[in-house]
Amino acid sequence: MDSATIRERFMSFFEARDHVRVPSSSLVANDPTLLLTNAGMNQFKPYFLGEQTPPYRRAVSAQRCFRTPDIEEVGRTARHLTFFEMLGNFSFGEYYKEKACPWAWELVTEGYGIDPERLWVSIFTTDDEAHDVWVDVVGVRPERIVRLGREDNFWAMGVAGPCGPDSEIFVDLGDRFGEASPNGPGDNPDRYLEIWNLVFMQNECDDAIEPVGDLPTRNIDTGSGLERVALVLQGVSSVFETDVLGGMVRRAGELVGRTYGDDDRTDMGLRILADHGRGMTWLIFDGVLPSNEKRGYVLRRVMRRAVRHARLLGREEPVLPELVAATVELMGPSFPDLRERADFIAEVAAREEERFATALKQGLGLLEGDIERARASRSSALPGEVAFRLHDTFGFPIELTREIASDAGLSLDEARFGELMSEQREQARRARRTEGRSATGLVAPVLERHGTTEFVGYEHLDAEGHVLALIDGTRSVERASEGDEIDLVLDRTAFYAEGGGQVGDRGRIESRSAALEVLDTRALAPGLTGHRAVVRAGEISVGDDVSQLVDPGWRAGAQRAHTATHILHWALRDRLGEHATQAGSLVEPGRLRFDFNHFEALGRGRLAELADELQERVLQDDGVRAYETSFDTARSIGAMAIFGEKYGDFVRVVEVGDYSKELCGGTHVLRTGQVGAIVLTSEGSIGANLRRVEALVGQEGMEHLRRRAAQLERVAETLRATPDEVAERVERLVAGAKDMERRLAEVERKSTEADAARLASAAVEVDGTRLVVARRDIGVDALRSLAQKLKGRLGSAVVVLGAAGEGRANLVGAVTRDLAERGISARELLAPGARLLGGGAGGKPELAVSGGPASDKLEEAIEAVARVARDALTT
Repeated sequence: MDSATIRERFMSFFEARDHVRVPSSSLVANDPTLLLTNAGMNQFKPYFLGEQTPPYRRAVSAQRCFRTPDIEEVGRTARHLTFFEMLGNFSFGEYYKEKACPWAWELVTEGYGIDPERLWVSIFTTDDEAHDVWVDVVGVRPERIVRLGREDNFWAMGVAGPCGPDSEIFVDLGDRFGEASPNGPGDNPDRYLEIWNLVFMQNECDDAIEPVGDLPTRNIDTGSGLERVALVLQGVSSVFETDVLGGMVRRAGELVGRTYGDDDRTDMGLRILADHGRGMTWLIFDGVLPSNEKRGYVLRRVMRRAVRHARLLGREEPVLPELVAATVELMGPSFPDLRERADFIAEVAAREEERFATALKQGLGLLEGDIERARASRSSALPGEVAFRLHDTFGFPIELTREIASDAGLSLDEARFGELMSEQREQARRARRTEGRSATGLVAPVLERHGTTEFVGYEHLDAEGHVLALIDGTRSVERASEGDEIDLVLDRTAFYAEGGGQVGDRGRIESRSAALEVLDTRALAPGLTGHRAVVRAGEISVGDDVSQLVDPGWRAGAQRAHTATHILHWALRDRLGEHATQAGSLVEPGRLRFDFNHFEALGRGRLAELADELQERVLQDDGVRAYETSFDTARSIGAMAIFGEKYGDFVRVVEVGDYSKELCGGTHVLRTGQVGAIVLTSEGSIGANLRRVEALVGQEGMEHLRRRAAQLERVAETLRATPDEVAERVERLVAGAKDMERRLAEVERKSTEADAARLASAAVEVDGTRLVVARRDIGVDALRSLAQKLKGRLGSAVVVLGAAGEGRANLVGAVTRDLAERGISARELLAPGARLLGGGAGGKPELAVSGGPASDKLEEAIEAVARVARDALTT
């Protein structure tokens, strides 16, 4: 039974039992506690916790998963994987053990056709309920049920969240995997392979993975590794011999000219290429790009580890694009979207491999030297400084250095590496640190007493409010007087607090006794707004009633820029691919900055197309609509969520026309025509696979275009041409200037050749060697070139040349190789002249240069050098 059939049989089995088939979520989990999706239940976590109401009570999925702790183990064993598919069925409080266990047994024995005599079951040590279901309902013999402890039969995500006891189904793989045991999987995990884990999700764990309470309902979360089931049903010895992974292994073998089974080293390398090839393909498919941060760093690790092992197996040509192609060929029939993005994925892989190839060669050379030095000194550990240098200079992940050191029989001083990394991060923090203000510990009492700030700014630019607190730096105060700068906390506000990239509002706040200018608005705590303001007149006190007025021009400018940002985000994803997602933004009146994931510069042509697209969307004057809805509804209509943000049951969606839908709490114009203009001003790299676009919006954008037009008019007037003729006229002028430079260079070359010939003919002979001493007031580069030409004409010779100009003098000395081998050094010859000129001499024995400010002593300096040269030649 091939993998595609296993997947479909599992899904169909549970669909027939009223489970909704739910597509796999992205490997980029919509959960700030997770780096990557590592289990089938991740996308259902809010349902288990009771944070959201599930739209269905039963679900089934085949989830793409990636587990980072296993990266270094992949290849060393025949079972470890980073990327895998997890088949799972789920109940959100609708059924429990009484149905989950019988259905699992039915699918394994009847659906897959596995002999029940090969099966074992494990349960949590105190789970009598599960034991009774397996024995009394399913009919499993009691001696085939093993009770195991927390480590084996209690499941948690690895972070705070849902958890619970579990029960696992094992298959006896037979005598070739070791002796049978009366305790089954309790004694021999190699022989007894776990193929399905039934988690009875009833508890909630804290960060220490300790149960701290019960979930609102008792749920079912199961996970069955597709690759493990394929191992059993295809009768092979490891997951790397199954249809899909086995195909990857065979293709990797063809690429490196090796065969699986040749030797342990080859087998390890081919397993690494097979697993990492699949893993990187799916990570890129889900929008992850190589970088030195978070998910991008995981991707970079597996890509670079694969490249290194391909090199160890003898392949010097690119390997990653070929592994992408193999993954698409083997998995594309089941996943058509993968085929559609194959070219993009291969391009990302090729660029990363090309970037790493040079660094790998240089870094490995240095590392090998460090390893040899460690061995020679009889050290058992590689210094942490080595790993830090490789990481900082060549982008070597610490894991790669550790693995290479381990292969050489050395440990790695990771404590020292950590110290150096911490020092570097602290230096970066100090460099970035700016003066700020802190309200830590001051807002908690306000929240406890009054709750959060009511925001009415979507509908109004003015509002009435009540002063709840005044915060002056790190202390609360009862009142503030003229000239004081403080943070006001109000019960309700029309001021938008900085968030989602949009800057905070500015404006005015007034009471009966005071007038304040609001300089900035920000969140002092989640839901609690702080108004940074300066008291312009009078005195403001806690308890005062105030009126508020947001600066309408400031708000309107920010709204135009924010709506423009949504249009830009949509256009980038539409033109570059779904990977081009937001990585950061700044939205302020008249200007936006947008960071996004992409692997290459857009280029002038693509930028022009993007600019046209943006302006076209603005001129269509599409409506902009904002509304609140449930999180699930928002996601079902395709609204984009920002990774790392925590969303509740209800969210705010902003729609632009019929094309852009994003979860957003910011303020926006009512129609795109109000944006006015979007003028792209720059595009460039801000890091590995990270790009930044900047633009001016509205009046600022039009003013920028007006200034450019005025500059063009000035240039046209200077050239006595029309604006349309400027480009052609400038191109002709540049071409003419280049031709003139070429001719001038040729004249200078001939002049230098002639001058060299004249000086060579005037050379004097000193003890069988020729000496040239002359002054030529030309640039130092030309002086150096003249000295080289003379040296080439004279055979065995010493050349001393001097020049002066613009308050500085220079000396150039040249010595032919035969004299340098005799110990005559041009640098030493220039030393007395350099002292007279007030400078020093630098260079090599055959050619040296010196200079100094005492140009009036040039003749004396030349003569001093000449005397030293004569003495050296006659010694």
